[in-house]
This record gives sequence, structure tokens and C-alpha cells, in this order.
Amino acid sequence: MPFGIQAEVEFATPGICPIVELSAAAETTIDSVATNVCSSDCTESVTEFSMGSDGDFEVDATPIFSHGSSDRYRLTHDDGMDCPCEYLGQFGCPVARYVARNGTLTIVFHAADYDQLQEVIGELRDQFPEVDIKRFVQSPAGEQSQDSVFVDRSKLTHRQLEILETAYEKGYFDRPRRSNATEIAAELDINPSTFREHLTAAESKILEDLL
Repeated sequence: MPFGIQAEVEFATPGICPIVELSAAAETTIDSVATNVCSSDCTESVTEFSMGSDGDFEVDATPIFSHGSSDRYRLTHDDGMDCPCEYLGQFGCPVARYVARNGTLTIVFHAADYDQLQEVIGELRDQFPEVDIKRFVQSPAGEQSQDSVFVDRSKLTHRQLEILETAYEKGYFDRPRRSNATEIAAELDINPSTFREHLTAAESKILEDLL
């Protein structure tokens, strides 16, 4: 029986993690990250990461291995509730993928079910209001795979949502169309160019989540 949900969330605040700050300073991507949640005395966490060795910037971490154009570093930090990874650990959800890109952090993790997912996302929103939910994928059911994606309708303005709903209800997206832009614009008491402008903006925001 299929179970579990994969979640992808994004944080656009470099100060959320020293590795993200480093990716911003170096204008690079750091995605080879491994974390030992607790060291031998259980008061510190140890994180290792790799990044390109070229660039004129200071790395506040211990170099441990060099291979070609990439260097491996080790970072020891307090085992406290200060970063998203440690909050996820509180719920027993280790980070499956960690990508720090030019000061933006993207994390992928797995939740056992929607109840746990809701609890984790709620905690992340409380602690990090800037968190952006990018994608939810539920385990495939049966023989056919199922790719469920979370679409954040709050990105749409009230007017964009109204225009999108009206266009859908009036059959604008049907083939063949049951209503054209001029007819729907008249229904909304706006001109066709304004209708198309709002509709294009709404579609762009939705496609950003889908794709």
C-alpha cells in the first residue's frame, strides 16, 4: 500500500544557515551536504559540505578534503533549534536533499502522512514566516504513478482569481471555446486587453508551482 509524502520548501533568507550565507557570499550552489545530528557528547552537530575551490572569499569552516576543483569542509555548531534542518529533526524528518543556491535554501523531506506534513509545515511557518512551499508529491497509488503538486492560490490577487474562475466557468479553456475574451471581459465589466493581462499573470503564477 502506498504511503508517505515528499515535500519541497524554500527559504530566501541567507541568515537562516551559515552554509546558505556562504553560498550567497560565493555566489555558488552547495548541494553536497551531510549532517551528523549529534556528536559524541550530544551537544553539537557536525555538518560537511563541498563547494568549488575557486573564488576570493573566506570560508568559516574546517577544510578536510580537496579533490580537483572542489573542497570539502566540516562545520561544527550548537545542537539547538536554530535552522530548518534541526526543526525537521524534531519531528523525525531528516533532510533528504539540501541545496543552498546564491543565498536561497531549498530542502526536500518526507512526511509519513498529511497529518504529519501539516504539523511540520505549521511549525516551519511559525519559526520561518518566509518559507515558500514549492511542491508536494504523494506516493503513487496502484500501478499508475501519481504526481500531486501543491498550488498556492494565495499568490493570486483577488482580481486575478476572479478572472480565472470566470474564464473557467464560461468555458474559455474548453476546446472549442464556449466564450471568447471579449464576452468574458464584458461579463467582468473590463476591456479585453485588461482581461488578457490579468489572466496571463494568473496563469504564470500557477504554472510556476506546477512546473
